[in-house]
This record gives sequence, structure tokens and C-alpha cells, in this order.
Amino acid sequence: MNDSPSLLNDKQLIDVLCMTQYPTAVHVSEDAVIQAANDAMLNTWGKDRSVIGKTLTDALPELKGQPFIDLFKRVWNEGITVSGTDTPANIIVDGRLQTFYFDYEYRAIKNSDGKTFAILHTAIDITNRYLSKKREQELVEELTATNEELTASNEEARASNEELATINEELLAATEELRLSQEYLQSLNEELSISEGRFRNLIRQAPMGICLISAGDLAIIEVNDAYLNLVGKQRHELENRTIWDAVPEAAEAYAPVMNDVIDTGVPYVANEHELYLIRNGVPERVFINFVYEPVRAQDGTVNAIMVIGIEVTELVASRRKMEVAEQRSRLAVDAAGIGIFDLDLKTNIPLVSGRFNEIFNLDKAPGKFTIDAITHPEDRSKRNAAHEQAIKTGDLFYEARVIHKDQSVRWIRAQGKVFYDDNQNPEKMLGTVLDITDHKALQQQKDDFISIASHELKTPITSLKASLQLMDRIKDKPGQTMIPKLIMQSRKSIERVSYLVEDLLNVSRLQQTEIHLNKNTFILSQLVNAVANPISIIAKHQIAITGQLELEVYADEHRIDQVLTNFLSNAVKYAPESDLITVDISSNADMVTVSVTDQGQGIPQEKLGHLFDRYYRVDPSGHQGSGLGLGLYICSEIIKRHNGDIGVKSEEGLGSTFWFTLPLAK
Repeated sequence: MNDSPSLLNDKQLIDVLCMTQYPTAVHVSEDAVIQAANDAMLNTWGKDRSVIGKTLTDALPELKGQPFIDLFKRVWNEGITVSGTDTPANIIVDGRLQTFYFDYEYRAIKNSDGKTFAILHTAIDITNRYLSKKREQELVEELTATNEELTASNEEARASNEELATINEELLAATEELRLSQEYLQSLNEELSISEGRFRNLIRQAPMGICLISAGDLAIIEVNDAYLNLVGKQRHELENRTIWDAVPEAAEAYAPVMNDVIDTGVPYVANEHELYLIRNGVPERVFINFVYEPVRAQDGTVNAIMVIGIEVTELVASRRKMEVAEQRSRLAVDAAGIGIFDLDLKTNIPLVSGRFNEIFNLDKAPGKFTIDAITHPEDRSKRNAAHEQAIKTGDLFYEARVIHKDQSVRWIRAQGKVFYDDNQNPEKMLGTVLDITDHKALQQQKDDFISIASHELKTPITSLKASLQLMDRIKDKPGQTMIPKLIMQSRKSIERVSYLVEDLLNVSRLQQTEIHLNKNTFILSQLVNAVANPISIIAKHQIAITGQLELEVYADEHRIDQVLTNFLSNAVKYAPESDLITVDISSNADMVTVSVTDQGQGIPQEKLGHLFDRYYRVDPSGHQGSGLGLGLYICSEIIKRHNGDIGVKSEEGLGSTFWFTLPLAK
């Protein structure tokens, strides 16, 4: 058995690399695309994981004009390592452009051919160390100047002593000069004491928690009130004690870290570390940003550790709430099918969401002129006018058509808000887009329905009006044989209006779920025969009923009558040349299937999927196109309420078969 350990794959190596506590990232290509970055690096940048996969320029646009982008390109192209210490960088963190200082390294990682395939990027935020070091340097320079003055004074004293030895008459003057020198040295010592007092006062008055700890015995040298509040202790609980005696609950995790800082002289930076502290006698879970900063003596050895800390518990909780809210908002936007865009009004190049690309049928991020190019030619001027108006008013709104790659036309609605800079110059536009093609189609359907309903109602009403007017003219003339015919015509017109109104009422009831089914058990073939007989007599078609004629169903007989009447009427209406119409009844398991088949012209395949849609008519312009397009929709809803299915099979030139299923009687 081979017990040798298996090698890690590339992803595992990157995952392991990203677990380091030091800010680390892996970049690829000359543009420094972020392949991976650990949490420490993301916190350093002030970004979240959405920057993974972006170029460094896109992820941190504020780096433009700073040397880092060009350094990345140089490392990639030359295969070298570039590093720096105490290097300033301007980064947007918490919404503000701030200056931080870093010790960093860009290391080219090469393959066996010597070609660079990745850049390892490490960066340590040493801003506090840099500022402390700068202050320390200032103090050192001040002390150096003081020492030089002391040296000069000593030199003067030595010269005075030499003169005293050789010239007695100048003894009094030399003695006085020495006294003055001693007074000057005393004043310098007093200044040093005052300087130390100021340093301690600075610690006490600092808004963040500061604790100065001796490197030798870890005794607490100085601690301010902010640090006492941070750890939830009284001053007497910390003064004259070692740090881990004072805060024992943190010793297990952080004593080794502090010892490492003392041994190596390398500061330790912790961001949003989760701690459990005994504060005022109560265990509390807190999040803290803190630094272990080594304080060095003149010989370079670490003689103290300055702990600087600030509680960020509320900040972490707020950020997590915001992340949850953003996730919920993102889910809501995705569920609503809304696309999002962020348009740079200086470059006219947008940043967009995935749904935005889906709406516009794009397979990559849009450029400056992409959307204008796919906008319908008739709507481009409207779109451009809406954008120009938005610059003036701050609000964008327009509806336009766009043409997809397959030449299909879709309607979109765009809304947005313009944001301005401090000089009131338009800077960017944030907005949404929504595919409203179905909404537009529904609007068109409603418009068509109103037109159809007006026409369909007007025809019988006009006929009725003409009949009544004619009867009114001849009512006093005896022996008029036209009156019975006019009465019959009027009755037909009223029945036609009644049918149309009943269809409308049925649709309204279906939408409001007001149709109640009065179910009972009956023999289905008997109902079919009752419906078929009058239709066959009037239409002079032969209607054959075949199949299992003894089957019983449990259903609303009146509603099934409506469905059968509609199916047979449609067969007569749309297949007038079909002498034979067949109604077949069959069973399968616990369901019965009723099929109505004609030998008419059939229905085009592209129309089959819409036959049961509300207001849809197969032949809206032909002589057979009367009606509101509601009959099959009502049939579909009736069958669905019986827990059945409904459908159609048709081929042009071979006729059509409309069918539905119902539960068998138990």
C-alpha cells in the first residue's frame, strides 16, 4: 500500500495560502486579475469578495495614478520581485479615500520554463507602526539635539576647566559658567520629565484603548480609560499587575502572539477579532481591532509592547445586517427579474448585473455604444432624449424596444437616478431595467379585446335596432308577414348578446373563483348525445359517438355541457367541409378522456400553444373569426377545476382533435 501523502491541487494550494493571517492575494495576467484573496487582504482593501475575478484597476479604481498598477505589469513582464516598506497608498475604505502605509511584496511565480504565471501579493498595514515610528523619530531627533547641546555644554565646561588650570584669575568666571551649565542640564532633565508626562497624558487622553506593557515581565506600565472600558476592568485591577493576570480570559489565545512580537519585533495587526471578555463581571462576546506594536530601545531591542485597540462589535453587527439586507434585496431583485446598471456618465461605460445582460441578450459586459446599437431604430431618439432629460432633471424613465441576436423584438422599461459631484456635474447614473414584453402583449390583448367586444356587441345590437325600427314602422299595418321574421331576428340578436355577456361573466367569475361546481354522478355518453343532437340537426353534420358509452363521471353536468357545446360548435364552425365529427369516450386508470375529432383543415403548429389563452382567436380576420376568444379559455378553467387536463392535437390538412379528461365516478 502506498502511504505517501497525496499532493494538493492548485485550488487547495490557493485555499491554504489564503488562510494565512497576513493579507495575501494571487493575481494573474498583466492586468493583475485577482485570482484569490484572503479575508485579511479584502479587509485591507476595504472590499468584499465581489472583487474576485476583477482586475486590480476595476477592483480598486482609486489606485489609478499611483505606482502599483505599473509595478504589477513590470513584475509580470520581467518576472522579478518588487517589494517596499513604509509605502503610502491611497485606498477607499468605509467610503473615504484614506492614506495607509504598507510593507508589501509583488513576487513573480514562474513555471519550469521561467515564464511568469502568477504574482503573489502580500501587504501588511503598518500605518500605526509608521506613524508611531515617525513620532518616535521626531522624539529621537529632539533628544539628539538635546544631547548635542549637552555635549557642547560639556565641551565648554572642559575648556573652562583647562582655562581655570592655567589662569587662576579667571576661576570665578569659570565657576560661574559651570554653575550656569549645570542649571541648563537641570532644565533639560526637567524638559525630559515633562515630555514623558506629555506622552503619558497622550496615552490617557487617546480615544482608542492603549496599554503599554513591559517586554521583560509583561507588567502594565500605563493604561488609559478607553482600554479599561474595552476590557471591562477597573484601574486597580490592571495597575501593578501583568497583562495576563489582569485579563486572563485572553491569555490562551494571545499570550503566544505577544511573545512572538517581542521575539521578532514584528507588529501584530488584528481586524475584527472575536473575543470573549469578562467585562464588569459578565462574559461578553465582542469584536475588536487591535495592534501589538513593539517599542524599541536605542539599541534596537524590544523593551515594551504598545497595545492599541478599539471595539467594533456594533460595526460588525451593522455590517452583517447590511449584508443580510443586501442579500435579501438582491434576491428580491432577482426574483422580480430586474436588471441593474451603474453608468459612468464621464465614459458612458456601464457596470451591469447578470440579469441586465439576459434582458438585452448580451454574452459579455456592454460597451459605450452597445445598448444604443441594439435599440430599435424607431426608439433610439426617444431613448437618447430620455437620457438627455435625465441629466437635467436627475430622473430617467423610458420604454423602448430592443432587437436580440435572433432578431426577436423585446420591450424594456428603464428607470434611473443621476448622481452629481460637489460641483453639480453629473457623475453617474444608477438604475434598473425590466423586460415588459409580456406586459405590452397584455396591453395589446386588452386593446384588441375592447375592439373585438365592441364589434361583436355592436353587430347584434345594430341588427336588433334595425328589426325594432322596422317593426315600429309596420306595426299598424295589418297583414304584415315580416313581423314574425323580425321577431325571430330580434330573438337571435338578443341571444347573441346574451352569449357574449355570459362569456364575459364566466371569465369574471373564473378570475374571482366564484364558479361553484355542483357535482353529481351521470353517464357521460348521454350528456354527449344530448349536446350533439341539436347541433347536428342545425349544422347538418353527422356526429358519431364512439368508445366506452357506459362510463360514469363525477362532475358538474352543466359545466361539462358548456365544454362539449364549445368543442362541437368549434368543430362545426372551423371545419364546415367535414361531414363527420367523432366524439370518442375512453378510460385510463381513474380518468375518462373525451375527444372531439373533425376532418377539417387543421390548425398551424405555431398557434396550438395559444388556443386556451384568454382572448386568443385562431382566425381573427376571417369570416369565422366572430367571438371574443374566451370559449376555450373558459373550457380550460372548467376542466382544471375538475382536476382534469385539456389539450389539442392537430396537423394542417388532416383535421384536429380537442380532448379533455375527468375523474371517473367511484
